[in-house]
Amino acid sequence: MRKTATLIITLLAASVTLTGCGSEKDAGPAKAGKASPSVSASGGAKGSAPGKKGVAHQVVFEVGGTGAGKVMWIGNTNHFEQVTLPWTKTESMRLEGAELKVGVTVSVVPATVKGTDGMLRPAPCTIKVDGKQVADNQGGKSDKYCKYELKD
Repeated sequence: MRKTATLIITLLAASVTLTGCGSEKDAGPAKAGKASPSVSASGGAKGSAPGKKGVAHQVVFEVGGTGAGKVMWIGNTNHFEQVTLPWTKTESMRLEGAELKVGVTVSVVPATVKGTDGMLRPAPCTIKVDGKQVADNQGGKSDKYCKYELKD
């Protein structure tokens, strides 16, 4: 339970920290004239490999269980929201530029549910890419979240 809570808090802190990065709201005169690269919907910088795009992948995030809970998932962008379990989210992702070479990590941190022994544990989670299951947390038996390195 502590490992799961620590993992969730760490991921949330990292995503809050990364969300603030890159803001030019307080940029001084030295930075005001500099142009920054545009970012694609999949998170990669455009212009890394002009015109290069991969095939579209259907990524399905699933979290089992009953009741309600908070779920964090990373696909095209980062998401964190209160959901009703069981929960499924489908996103279409197309790698481009440098992502074609290094890939992109997709993940889902499941909500916490009450186990048969009364203890709180991670809900079961899976990730499917193009209909094939590529990640799971052994039906909630593992305290790890689900993640997969998506590559073309």
